Amino acid sequence: MNHCKGRRLRATANARKQVERFEIVEQSRKTRTGSENSTKLAGGDVNVRRQISCMSLLSLVVAVSGVTAQTGTTVPAVETIIARIAQARDENRQRFRPYIVTREYQLFGKERQNIKSQVTAEVTFVPPDSKKYAFQKSSGAGLGGRIVGRMLESEAEIAKNYCSTDISLNNYDFRFIREEELAGRRCYVLELNPRRKEKNLVRGNIWVDADTYLVHRTEAEPAKSLSWWVRDVHMVFLYGDVEGMWLQMASEATATVRILGQHTIISRNVKYEIDKLVAARAKQALQIDIQRPVQRLDPSSSK
Repeated sequence: MNHCKGRRLRATANARKQVERFEIVEQSRKTRTGSENSTKLAGGDVNVRRQISCMSLLSLVVAVSGVTAQTGTTVPAVETIIARIAQARDENRQRFRPYIVTREYQLFGKERQNIKSQVTAEVTFVPPDSKKYAFQKSSGAGLGGRIVGRMLESEAEIAKNYCSTDISLNNYDFRFIREEELAGRRCYVLELNPRRKEKNLVRGNIWVDADTYLVHRTEAEPAKSLSWWVRDVHMVFLYGDVEGMWLQMASEATATVRILGQHTIISRNVKYEIDKLVAARAKQALQIDIQRPVQRLDPSSSK
């Protein structure tokens, strides 16, 4: 900041010197001419001074603008941002290690004060594309368990074919919206428009770190309707660092279920296990549900 201020002061001083030079030259001209010419120039002298003042003002504006432009940041082209996102994603995948995460889910109705259902699940990941899950405990309405089961099934499916959902030009068209600070980090906010109507693609915005090009936040809706029973779906995903791996840390999804009304489900990762035993445990993980098959959301599920 002191450096920028110094540059502005120097620009101001230079502009003032230019004014002084013009005034000295004009005074010299008036001295050399006779009184008759001096009288004629009296009116013109005012115009000259006005012109000098305007030139000085323009010089100051240009000088200050130049300093501001040099201290500001330049936003890369969208194509450049997307290419750097792809590079950051590939480098992050190379750092993946086997892990087990304990995740808690809470289901709310229209009112957030009362929890309708709570589910705890253990998700096991083995690079590059294996995800298994097991429920640890569940309480409250059975609807919560069925919704969580569908969410985890979808997550495992995406892991097996992650290229089909990557934030890339193969799957999305992009538009730069703005720069914005998020959790103390400067981010580029991009609009996502899916190139295909598929249930695992989304339409919305992402917040991309301007330094690392990792995605901090996604706000979106499905590119394709998930079910006749569910509409007005809005999803938020948050990401963060886990021992060098950039992973999804939390999510929130709100939707209107026909007859049942609005529901919100929130997930949070509460514990990670990342060690040599994880790989062995991962092979033994079973994909199960809460003693019943995962079903479509329907009115009877609230009974």
